[in-house]
Amino acid sequence: MPAETIATDRGTPALRTRLLVAVLGPLLAAAILIGVVGATLIADVVRRTNDRVLGGALGAIAETVQVERGEVTLDLPSAAFGMLENTERDNVYYRVAVGPDLLTGYADLPAPDSATLDIDVPRYRFARYRGQQIRIAEVRRSLPRIDKPVVVQIAETLDNRGALTRRLMLALLIGECVLVGAAALLLRPALGWSLRPLARLRGAVEARDGRARPDFSPLDTGPLPSELRPLAGAFDRLLAQLDTATVGVRRFTADASHQMRTPLSVLKVQVALARRGSGPERSVALDEIADAVTRLERLVTQLLALARAEEAGVSAPLEAVDLREVAAAVITRQINRAIDAGIDLTIEGDPEVSHVVPGHRTLIFEIVSNLIDNGIRYNRRGGTVSVRLETTPSETTIAVVDDGPGIPIDQREMAFDRFVRLGAPGSSEGSGLGLAIVRSAATRLNATVAFGDVASGTTVILRFFRTRE
Repeated sequence: MPAETIATDRGTPALRTRLLVAVLGPLLAAAILIGVVGATLIADVVRRTNDRVLGGALGAIAETVQVERGEVTLDLPSAAFGMLENTERDNVYYRVAVGPDLLTGYADLPAPDSATLDIDVPRYRFARYRGQQIRIAEVRRSLPRIDKPVVVQIAETLDNRGALTRRLMLALLIGECVLVGAAALLLRPALGWSLRPLARLRGAVEARDGRARPDFSPLDTGPLPSELRPLAGAFDRLLAQLDTATVGVRRFTADASHQMRTPLSVLKVQVALARRGSGPERSVALDEIADAVTRLERLVTQLLALARAEEAGVSAPLEAVDLREVAAAVITRQINRAIDAGIDLTIEGDPEVSHVVPGHRTLIFEIVSNLIDNGIRYNRRGGTVSVRLETTPSETTIAVVDDGPGIPIDQREMAFDRFVRLGAPGSSEGSGLGLAIVRSAATRLNATVAFGDVASGTTVILRFFRTRE
């Protein structure tokens, strides 16, 4: 593995860590949001609660303001100031004024604009007094026979409010920390339990290591969550593809070694005879060697063609292939063999009709070449091999027809098997791979190949079906 890849893998956090961060991140964000909202609510509740007490004290004082003999009198109740007593010993200030004139209290307590006060409606505000922040409750009263407004004020410092707010905020903070901490502690074992199927899947894959022979059977992982089933299914399909490819390689190796053994043995014997012989015997041995080399060359060519036809993996993009042009090219290549064998090669079909199909020219060339080769190889001298082209709205076909001995109906399906030779003893010897190559290549082209129903000779038809748009 390249060094850059290793470095990247080492820098990538574990899946458990990623999930933990993914869960705790939103949880922390929610905790912060709850903290902000909670702090706002706490401040509002503390303010409202203390304002209610301050308002009660204001009302108790305001109720004692009376008019006696044309004068405003006031009897300060001790209970009003008792309401405001607390552990923080906040300072309490008051002021009662008739118009601009002070009746009692602290003259320098910030006075309101009486015109902005509603009669008998308390108002609350913050102010600064003697270097401290205070909360003032004030109300305007209208007394009979008194033309000037009577303003009653009472104020307190904010030490108790601040202490209460801090206690509630601390309680909220501790609660959130406990919640997040407990979630973090519980999430790790929960994530371990959730990732157990993934560990089981990994164990099933790792269990294949160290085996002498590769095991491409489906993984035995037990029940998996729905999120992991596609992964396991994709891995099983990959194993199946590897199994197919491995089987193909093993079969190719076995077939090649089996089929090459005979021509190689013949070569070995004939070379030994050529070394010992002389004159006509040596010439015959050399002819036998040449014949064996030719057969071996054809066998290797056929095996490679079959391997290409059965090749697994992604196919090249389809191209437009003219069947007439391919047939003419194959005939041009095979014409010398046909002349030597006394076989007449022809192409039949309307030249004005297009016989273009989607496919791969190499595979189609291989198919037609094998069919014509079989027509020449297993035909009688003076026979004919015809390539017939036909196009209809539903399909395009190319048929190779010969007037040789033909293949019995009960053996036609067997003829497509590998290394099956149906010729009579003493006939031209082939490799038994021609029709196997044809069927495998046709499958890759999404075409079909079959024998035609004829009384004599052999007809093999390759069909390309047209797709409806």
